[in-house]
Amino acid sequence: MSQGSNFVDYVKICCRSGKGGAGSAHLHRDKLTSMGGPDGGDGGRGGHIILRGNTQFWTLLHLKYRKHIMAKDGESGSSGTSSGKFGKDEILDVPLGTIAKDSETGEVLFEITEEGETKILTPGGRGGLGNWHFKTATLQTPRFAQPGEPGLERWIVLELKVLADVGLVGFPNAGKSTLLSVMSAAKPEIADYPFTTLVPNLGIVDYRGGKSFVMADIPGIIEGASKGKGLGYRFLRHIERNSVLLFMVPADTNRTIKEEYEILKKELQEYNPELMQKPHLLAVTKSDLLDNELMEEMKKDLPANIPAIFISSVAQKNIIELKDMLWQAIGA
Repeated sequence: MSQGSNFVDYVKICCRSGKGGAGSAHLHRDKLTSMGGPDGGDGGRGGHIILRGNTQFWTLLHLKYRKHIMAKDGESGSSGTSSGKFGKDEILDVPLGTIAKDSETGEVLFEITEEGETKILTPGGRGGLGNWHFKTATLQTPRFAQPGEPGLERWIVLELKVLADVGLVGFPNAGKSTLLSVMSAAKPEIADYPFTTLVPNLGIVDYRGGKSFVMADIPGIIEGASKGKGLGYRFLRHIERNSVLLFMVPADTNRTIKEEYEILKKELQEYNPELMQKPHLLAVTKSDLLDNELMEEMKKDLPANIPAIFISSVAQKNIIELKDMLWQAIGA
């Protein structure tokens, strides 16, 4: 996923499904029959608006400028009990991890998590019944039929939460983008200033025996992000869909490793306490700046009860060991 305007994880669209076709009130007539019975067919169903999961899409960019989505109306029934044609469905392909919400109430309608999975966003109106349905012993020539049901119109919010096995969590310049570029074929922007990464980046990490897992670089968190500071909580929701959280703290931090980890942990907890239930790992980055004596001293002050490893992306230090730890934590 490239940075900037190409990454869109939130769109609001107006969806209007098709209305159902009217039933027919036709009475059978031909050259041999002057007073035939009812033979009006049913109206066709209006078109649905459907979301479909598609792994070829990574963002909602293709829907950003489609504010109004309209499905076709169903056709009316006709003579000979012929039903009207269904209105054409409008199918919207979306990336996996897309959530549909009602824009007025905020209610979550459903989510798309699998390739080819389809969900009806707004159902089309039912077609009306033709008059042959209403024939009885005492009403043999009904001259009425049902109208079609109107379509449904509503504003919908589509929100993307990136699906990944491992999410990288850390302050700006913690080395997340560098690690992703070393462990995968992803090419995120890397620079020595804060907030270089402005959108989530995904990379596929090769593992032993032809196995692989997906890693996501989430834009830098700062203290107060859960309250809207910095890039705010806009990208924190992407962390919700990661199976394992890898906390990254640089060895040259102005705080202690434990203090920085606790601040990151607190921001996630305030945003969503359920994130504390995910497996946590700690990587101390830029460890090529440390000698063995200093590294051993720092190990004494690492947070308890969390697997930790000293790595260096530039020097390729302990990268294989980190992959092993992540794979074990994923439980794949």
